[in-house]
Amino acid sequence: MDERDERHEQSGGHEQPGQSPDWKSGVVKALMGLGASVLLTLASFWAAGTQLVWGPGVPVLLAALAIGQMGVHLVFFLHVSSGPESTNTILALAFGVFVVALVVFGSLIIMANLDAGMGACAMHGSPCR
Repeated sequence: MDERDERHEQSGGHEQPGQSPDWKSGVVKALMGLGASVLLTLASFWAAGTQLVWGPGVPVLLAALAIGQMGVHLVFFLHVSSGPESTNTILALAFGVFVVALVVFGSLIIMANLDAGMGACAMHGSPCR
């Protein structure tokens, strides 16, 4: 017998006031996440197309909105929280972020070195081989 059945028996077969079944709270949480993600998406489109934001500040605003969007997805859809049961999920997420950063920055370093090497060949007028 699970916790919900025990509460059901203790309340005489009726739901106690202020307690909703689990599926209703899950639907409400998912709809809240959907609303927040739609709002952040619309804000991103607005920020990209408006003249009200200082030009060089637009990428910073878009990055902040993207980080907020990731937070909404992590909390509302992937159910990542700060509770003790989420420790492995948070560690896996941190490792994933580390691997992606390693690949992106490593690729940028490789491309910068290749670009520098190609520039040296072109300066001497010889074909690069």
